[in-house]
Amino acid sequence: MAQHDYNIANQTAANARTDINNVLSAIATNNSGTAAPSTTFANQWWYDTDAFTLYIRANGNDAWIPVAYLDQTNDKFRILDDTQVVNTSGTQTGLIGDQATSTWETGTGTTESLISPAKLKAAIVAQPTVTIVRGATSTATTSLRHVTNHGQSSRPDFVWAEVIITSAQHGYAVGDCIKVTNVYERDEDDVHTALWGNATQMGLSTTSSNTYMYVANRSTSADQLLTGQSIRICGVWYD
Repeated sequence: MAQHDYNIANQTAANARTDINNVLSAIATNNSGTAAPSTTFANQWWYDTDAFTLYIRANGNDAWIPVAYLDQTNDKFRILDDTQVVNTSGTQTGLIGDQATSTWETGTGTTESLISPAKLKAAIVAQPTVTIVRGATSTATTSLRHVTNHGQSSRPDFVWAEVIITSAQHGYAVGDCIKVTNVYERDEDDVHTALWGNATQMGLSTTSSNTYMYVANRSTSADQLLTGQSIRICGVWYD
């Protein structure tokens, strides 16, 4: 470990030889020492042996730029936190470091960077949530009205019904789910089905149970009527 002013003064041959060897030692050790060299040059290296940090002198010879941390315990090269990733023009394209939790929560930052699992979780939690409530199933599939209390404090943003297949029928297997939404038909049958919701309830009202129990056979597409299945009312809330 050595530093030098890189000036070989007029002196005896023996002293000059010592001076030159000291210069070479400073070069070989990257001007290492516990303090910065007193004589500096643009683009000069300095290794801080106390902080284990490698620096290079700025092109204007007016500051030391940190380059890396040298882990002497594990003999590893370490990248310093908050190191910018740039393109060949020096424009930042990313960041090797962390950003504030609030930056992740708002989700508007565009700088690519590292993120901890905790901050990722916080960002996800901070985003708008979706609440889905599925009411209890009912086997009263010939009823003209199905109503359930949803337990939320506001009107659902969307309501639908689900016919749950509890016994295989018309090409549908047990566990299959058929979604039902509003039906409006003005013809010889004049049937309607409305899915609705308010601050406490959501439900299905229809002029004929056939409007939500008539289905297309899953295998043949034939018009067929389901019997003996279950139905439930569902709603979704967007926060």
